[in-house]
Amino acid sequence: MESNERESFLFINLLFSLQMTAMQQLGKLKNPTTDAIERDLEGAQATIDILEVLYKKTHNNLDEQEEKLFSTILQELKLNYVDEKNKGITS
Repeated sequence: MESNERESFLFINLLFSLQMTAMQQLGKLKNPTTDAIERDLEGAQATIDILEVLYKKTHNNLDEQEEKLFSTILQELKLNYVDEKNKGITS
């Protein structure tokens, strides 16, 4: 594997790791350690914020595939965050 391919592979794995962390924090996935659904909206917001900073710092240095994946992950997490946040609002 060439250096650029390896870097892209590692970067994408980092994105997926942060995405899965946020999805667990949103209560969308089970925590693999406890095998339970755990909701931590503050933690999810912090993870999304980290991804946004990472996106701002890297987006001019990403290839088309990385850019599209990163953008999609951020949009998905933000929509899921709003969905979970709205569940806590009672009418």
